[in-house]
Amino acid sequence: MYFPTSSVLIEFLILAVLDGEDSYGYEISQTIKLIANIKESTLYPILKKLEKSRFLTTYSQEFQGRKRKYYSLTDLGREQLIRLKEDWRVYTDTIDGIIEGGIRHDKN
Repeated sequence: MYFPTSSVLIEFLILAVLDGEDSYGYEISQTIKLIANIKESTLYPILKKLEKSRFLTTYSQEFQGRKRKYYSLTDLGREQLIRLKEDWRVYTDTIDGIIEGGIRHDKN
């Protein structure tokens, strides 16, 4: 199964992953790779964009002698996640309606 994944959808997925708990880049990428074929070189610019938009904040934490950069959702990021969840609900409801034949565009 393959559906193209837009950067907005990846942003949405990142925010959703971080809604549960803080995480670091590699762990985030592995979770997102479950549904989207993205490279880490794609992920990190999106993380930077979300940080610049103040949806995420970062901090370093040592793990096995190395520092990891962790990402954390801000209050603004939680608000954005709520908006994206509502947009996603409308989007998927519309797609489901088309697929199931319940929504048709009149040809006048």
